[in-house]
Amino acid sequence: MPATGTGAGTAAGQGTAPLGRAVEDYLQHMLVERGLAANTLAAYRRDLNRYVRFLQQRGITAPGAIARQDVSAFAQALSDGADGAAPLSTRSAARTIVAVRGLHKFWVLEGTTGLDAAGDIHPPMPGKRLPKAISVAEVTRILESVGTDSPGGLRDRALLEFLYSTGARISEAVGLDVDDVALARDAAERSTGGPAVVRLFGKGSKERVVPLGSYAAQALDDYLVRARPGIAAKGRGTPALFLNARGGRLSRQSAWTILKAAAGKAGIGQDVSPHTLRHSFATHLLEGGADVRVVQELLGHASVTTTQVYTLVTADTLREVFAAAHPRALG
Repeated sequence: MPATGTGAGTAAGQGTAPLGRAVEDYLQHMLVERGLAANTLAAYRRDLNRYVRFLQQRGITAPGAIARQDVSAFAQALSDGADGAAPLSTRSAARTIVAVRGLHKFWVLEGTTGLDAAGDIHPPMPGKRLPKAISVAEVTRILESVGTDSPGGLRDRALLEFLYSTGARISEAVGLDVDDVALARDAAERSTGGPAVVRLFGKGSKERVVPLGSYAAQALDDYLVRARPGIAAKGRGTPALFLNARGGRLSRQSAWTILKAAAGKAGIGQDVSPHTLRHSFATHLLEGGADVRVVQELLGHASVTTTQVYTLVTADTLREVFAAAHPRALG
């Protein structure tokens, strides 16, 4: 059955060959039955075109002639370019293998083949990417680069101090309302590092309570007393904690822009995003001796496994210190 409409063109130009027709049947199924978006269907077509060309190079022209070793060899070719095409990244190779596995599963369900030659071929797993973190000194430079002589400056300083103090996701920060924050209000509470906490709503609206450091608490107090009332008067009475210049809720993009400007002013060379402060929060806590499960709770991770990637960062730091300081670290 030839494919029509979205993603026109036949697999590797082989619409009349058994292999090409069988691939087109699958693409048509994905278009009509699964309602695949145009861009996604086009990506499937590109991936399967490469698969068809690879099989043709091995003299295979029909689905029933494909063996497991053919699929395995194709998976290897995606990484090393042995089929004459450009090697793919781990992520792109994984996407291609997913398309091939879906194709073979479809052929089995349709009775085109008796066995699933790709059933035990798994997509390559991307390596763990270590979170990007900046040093404590760099964080301090960013925070202190924001002037507090204007309402906007007070808000910006409060936002950045808050992000680093809590490790909050940017969506959690801009989604906060004033009532979600409990600050120490009197001198006695401040002098004893009194109860300053914030209620955050993470993924799946899961709620957690996170303490606020004294710097963040003070910055928020200054913003709430000296800046927010005037900014809020320009809007329609939103309960949002962080407001834009028009008195409405601050957007994620605006928060990103605030941090970007502060990092540039501080002379930080690397790209810094709101997530950088979250990564730095976790890394600095662990380097300071915090238990990984405590950091898990503060970050709002459902599993400690997610948090443990940060321990790889601190392990690298420990190795560097050991190599530089131990008299017999290097032979």
